[in-house]
Amino acid sequence: MFEYDFMQHALIAGGIVALLAGVVGYFLVLRGQTFAGHALSHVGFAGATGAVLIGLSPMGGLIAVTLAGGMAMGYFGDRLQGSDIAIGSVLSLSLGVGMLFLHFYTSYATQATALLFGNVLGVGTDTLWWLGIMALVSLVVLACLARPLLFISLQPELAEAKGVSLRLVSMLFLAIVALATAASVQIVGVLLVFTLMVGPGATAQKLTVRLGPGILLAALIALAETWLGIALAYFTDWPTSFWITALSATAYMLASLQASRNT
Repeated sequence: MFEYDFMQHALIAGGIVALLAGVVGYFLVLRGQTFAGHALSHVGFAGATGAVLIGLSPMGGLIAVTLAGGMAMGYFGDRLQGSDIAIGSVLSLSLGVGMLFLHFYTSYATQATALLFGNVLGVGTDTLWWLGIMALVSLVVLACLARPLLFISLQPELAEAKGVSLRLVSMLFLAIVALATAASVQIVGVLLVFTLMVGPGATAQKLTVRLGPGILLAALIALAETWLGIALAYFTDWPTSFWITALSATAYMLASLQASRNT
């Protein structure tokens, strides 16, 4: 399968996104903000379809809207907690608006399906560059942000007393989450982005409580699930998103069983 260009692109794109999603997802689980990735993917769908409707790049629309949504979520912070009904309504509305945009631009229906469920086997060279740039920027910013992010995650009151801006750090982190979400949509789609953004991080935290090994493990789990999922899709002709989701769920269940035996 390695002799085909589309498989090479798929494996490279999957590897880039998996490493990014695994690392960012670890912090997302640690902070208890797993819903953010799911929310941003829905908002991004409306951005991507809206961009196409006005003649712009769907990738550009996806990135722009998820970034705006992530920073808005970081800005409002605690005000969003306990607002599950309101947030759920916004998510439903975002999907509805995206479908309305498709109604006015029906020739985009095939690409919309790729947005909803992912199409890693259709990734082109331009998309690879976009994914590489997004991953590099996100990981560099996250590395610079890691210490204050951990501080406000574990001891928010003390961090605020020490002069750390909880709102600024949260906005920057959720901007990174937005980029990781936009990248993950290319692989597993809007509806299954939870798989890559949360599954590996949650699995890693079941296996170790140490920060460094946990982050590394989350990235490796995401990478293994993605590459194995792409390979299984190639040999079975089943959807890549199905395999990645199935592997992610299986890994988490096995890790949970192992953790329960150790307690």
